[in-house]
Amino acid sequence: MIGKASRRSWFIWFTAALVYLLAVFHRTSFGVAGLEAADRFGVGAAALSAFTVLQVGVYAAMQIPTGVLVDRYGPRKILVTALLFLGLGQTVLALATSYGVGLLARGVLGFGDALTFVSVLRLVAAHFPGRQYAVVTSFTTAIGFIGNLAATVPLTLLLAGPGWLPTFLAAGLLTALYSAFVAARVKDTPSGHTAKAVAVDRRELLRQIRVTWRVPGTRLGFWVHFSTMFAPNVLTLLWGVPFLVEGQGMAPAAASALLTVFVFGSMIGGPVVGALIAARPGLRMPLVGGYLGGAALVWALLLGWPGPIPAAILVPCFAFLSLGGPASMIGFALARDYNPLHRVGTATGVVNVGGFAATTVTALLIGVLLQYSGSFRIALLAVVAVLALGTVRMLVWWRRARAELFAAQARGEDVPVQVRRYPWDVPERRPVPVAA
Repeated sequence: MIGKASRRSWFIWFTAALVYLLAVFHRTSFGVAGLEAADRFGVGAAALSAFTVLQVGVYAAMQIPTGVLVDRYGPRKILVTALLFLGLGQTVLALATSYGVGLLARGVLGFGDALTFVSVLRLVAAHFPGRQYAVVTSFTTAIGFIGNLAATVPLTLLLAGPGWLPTFLAAGLLTALYSAFVAARVKDTPSGHTAKAVAVDRRELLRQIRVTWRVPGTRLGFWVHFSTMFAPNVLTLLWGVPFLVEGQGMAPAAASALLTVFVFGSMIGGPVVGALIAARPGLRMPLVGGYLGGAALVWALLLGWPGPIPAAILVPCFAFLSLGGPASMIGFALARDYNPLHRVGTATGVVNVGGFAATTVTALLIGVLLQYSGSFRIALLAVVAVLALGTVRMLVWWRRARAELFAAQARGEDVPVQVRRYPWDVPERRPVPVAA
């Protein structure tokens, strides 16, 4: 059992959280650089979407392997590796003049990005008691959104001033240099012991992933993450500025400024949601349900609005959608509660696949629909379809996770949340243990 977190643990967390800040900056840089990239590489909407699809696709595909790697080698080594790949990817992108090399660079960057968040959360799980996990996780995402903020107006000004090459080259080199500081200062455990690599055969790794995936709480976390964070991700990673500039007739500077609504909304909402669910875990799923219902209404308003949408409508709509990032953190809290510590990295990786898989599919669908229809109103229907799919699957696994809680309560076991049975609750026929 972890006692009160020390100052050293807070310092280690902050050092690691800055890695996540850098990762988010690199990840979201195409949110304002997309139109310039289209001109630089001479590509259209579908080809432009391939940058984000490849980057986020690599990210999503690496989440479960990253969780296993973190559990096996420790988060410090994985964070150092992440910084080196992030720096390499952004440096290659700075120098790229062809579409193929640009794609390769974003793929390398996606690989480095994939190694960061799960590693930071594994450090949080090791250095902080369970009651602080949700709060520190929300602080982590808030710091990450500072990187997102840097990738809006400041990056727009840098691209218009020094230009593509100096801006991205400096970002890549500084990121790689930070790896030396992380290697020296971050420790895997409060005692300072470095995690030792444990030889695990392939069958054991696959078994660990299967066991983690079979836990209903893990599956619920996956679909919570899938449903809540993909829409703001799609807008901030790629399609927000093109939608506002080409679909709504805004100037690029005004469009990038409007995207800061997502950043500030998430920065404010993250700690609030984290503190709320830490104090009252029973509110986790009602908050998710309220967000998804509100998001459906927001998209109905945006896509049904006749003509250009006024800023007085866009700002509150974007502010509400920005809460999807904080709401998605509930998925990680579920993974933490329903899995033992030695599987938390793997479970976190499984959950993190959800939102980024949804982002990948949605970004691609928007690009293809826009290429053939020429209408953002039609293209953004992809968001509505994916939102509906994720909500339905989340409800299915919410019901199954509740059934597991009822079974655990009946056995007299400790459960993360006490639940009361409702008429729509039906126990599972073959319950899976909450934790093994």
